[in-house]
Amino acid sequence: QLQLVESGGGLVQPGGSLRLSCAASGFTLDYYAIGWFRQAPGKEREGVSYISSSGGNTRYADSVKGRFTISRDNAKNTVNLQMNSLQPEDTAVYYCAALDASKGWSLAPLWNKYDYWGQGTQVTVSS
Repeated sequence: QLQLVESGGGLVQPGGSLRLSCAASGFTLDYYAIGWFRQAPGKEREGVSYISSSGGNTRYADSVKGRFTISRDNAKNTVNLQMNSLQPEDTAVYYCAALDASKGWSLAPLWNKYDYWGQGTQVTVSS
């Protein structure tokens, strides 16, 4: 069965750090771009960061640029999101999703184009 599983979420104080991981089961991530999306209560789904299948291209939302870093390790079939200097407005459920690279890198910001989704992991930033 094709599956993505997120891990690493939790409760952290403002200014703290977390590292989220996205692991694939049943397929290889080598041929997929990966996006991280988040959704907070009362807000629309928001694209956070994207990485191309090779890892050669990355993009970040303006709100997280300079604080978050996306990376991938295709040998381990995982993608990570390092989150530093976390703020209360970062509180949300974070999802990873896989986009078939043949669809094109330009589609990465479009959540409805992704092929597979994880169940999400909760990140709460609070004092």
